[in-house]
Amino acid sequence: MSVSLPHHSVLIVGGGQAGLSLSHHLQAAGVDHLILEKHKAMHTWRTQRWDSFTLVTPNWQCALPGHPYDGPDPHGFMNKGEIAAYLDGFRAKLQPPLREGVTVDSVRPLPGGGFQVRSSDGEYTAGQVVVASGGYHQPIVPRLAERLPASVTQLHSADYRNPDQLPPGKMLVVGAGQSGAQIAEDLHLAGREVVLAVGDAPRCARFYRGRDVVDWLADMGYYDMPVTAHPLREGVRDNTNHYVTGRDGGRDIDLRRFALEGMQLYGSLQALDGDTLRFAPTLRAALDGADRTYNGINASIDQHIARQGLDAPPPSVYTPVWQPEGERETLSLAASGITSVIWCIGFSPDFRWLDAPIFNGRGHPVHERGVTAVPGLYVLGLPWLHTWGSGRFSGVARDAAFLAERIQAFQPAAQAGRAAQDLAMAA
Repeated sequence: MSVSLPHHSVLIVGGGQAGLSLSHHLQAAGVDHLILEKHKAMHTWRTQRWDSFTLVTPNWQCALPGHPYDGPDPHGFMNKGEIAAYLDGFRAKLQPPLREGVTVDSVRPLPGGGFQVRSSDGEYTAGQVVVASGGYHQPIVPRLAERLPASVTQLHSADYRNPDQLPPGKMLVVGAGQSGAQIAEDLHLAGREVVLAVGDAPRCARFYRGRDVVDWLADMGYYDMPVTAHPLREGVRDNTNHYVTGRDGGRDIDLRRFALEGMQLYGSLQALDGDTLRFAPTLRAALDGADRTYNGINASIDQHIARQGLDAPPPSVYTPVWQPEGERETLSLAASGITSVIWCIGFSPDFRWLDAPIFNGRGHPVHERGVTAVPGLYVLGLPWLHTWGSGRFSGVARDAAFLAERIQAFQPAAQAGRAAQDLAMAA
C-alpha cells in the first residue's frame, strides 16, 4: 500500500529575508509553497548580532518586496532593535506559510522528478526546492583555540554581545573584517585594552564629498552590476566585506587612529607555541592595502563627479595618521594579560543535508543567478548570487522575483513528476 506524503509545489528551506522575499512573489502568483525554518524567522538578526550593532548601509537600501523602509531617517542606520521591528513588520504584512522550529535533515532529487524532503517535522515531497538558508552556517574557530589555557575566555563573533560579558583584562580580537573591526571598536570605546590581529580586509569611507559613499556608488550603478560583469567574476564572492560603521550616525573605521589611541595592532594570527602567540609580519601591508582600496573607491567617485559635471566639495586623499614601527611577531598570553579571545574570522557553509550534485570543491553551490544544474533546485540569498545586494536587504527582492518567474515557468514539469514521486515514496 502506498502512502502519499504531504506535497507542496515549492518548498523553501530557510525563513530569513531571502525565503520570505520569495514567498512574497509566490503568494502574488498563487503558487503553493511552504517555508521550513530551523529556528525563528530571521533569527540571525536577533541572535548573532552584538548590542551596539547597526546596519553599515543606509536605511533607504532596505527594500524588501512590498516593504521598503518608510521611517524618518532614510540616510541613517538602523540599530539592532529597529532592524528587528522592520523585519517583524515585513512578516506581519506577508503572513507567509511558515513552520518554525523545523530542521531539514535531507533533500534529495527523486528519479521521476521533484524532491524528497526529510525533516524533524516529518517527510514531504516537493515539485521544486529553494535553498534560502544562507551561506554562513558554521562559525570558524581555528584548531589552535583548543590549546589556549582554560583561563582564557573564548567567543566567536556570533556570540559576542557587549564588553560586560567578558572578564577584566586585555582582549584579543582575531580578524578585522566588518565584524572584527566593529567589535574591536566596541571594546575600545568601552575603555577595554584591545589587541587586534589584522587580516587583509579592505575598508571604505563612510562619507565623501558631501554624501554617503553608498549613495555615490548607487548613482554609479555599482549595485546593479551583475557578478558576470564584475572584474573578478565569481571570485568576488570570496572577498571580505569592507569595514566601516553606521554607529552614531556613521563614520569611518580607521585602525591607525585606534593604534594612536592605544589599541595594539598585529598581523594575522598564525600559531600558538606554548604560551606564545605568533603573528605574520603582515600588518603594514594590510593597513596599506586597506587604504589603497579606500582611496581607490574615492578616486572612482571623483571620476564620476567629473564626468557628470556635478557640484560637490573638493576631493581628498587619506594620509596615514600612524605607521607601525616594525612587525611584532610574538606575544605572550600571560605577560600581556590577555584574558579573552574573540574569533572574528567568519563562517563556513554546511550543506551536508542537501544530497544533490551541485557543489564545488569548497562546498559552495554552483549556480547561475540561483538556478542550479538540478532541474527545480534553486539557491537564494547568497552573497553576490547576482549582484552585490543579493545577500542583503537591498537586492534580494530582485533575485526572488527572478526565481519566482523561473519557478512558475517550471511548474508544468514539476507537476508532471508527482505521480512518479508517489511511486518512489511507496510504503
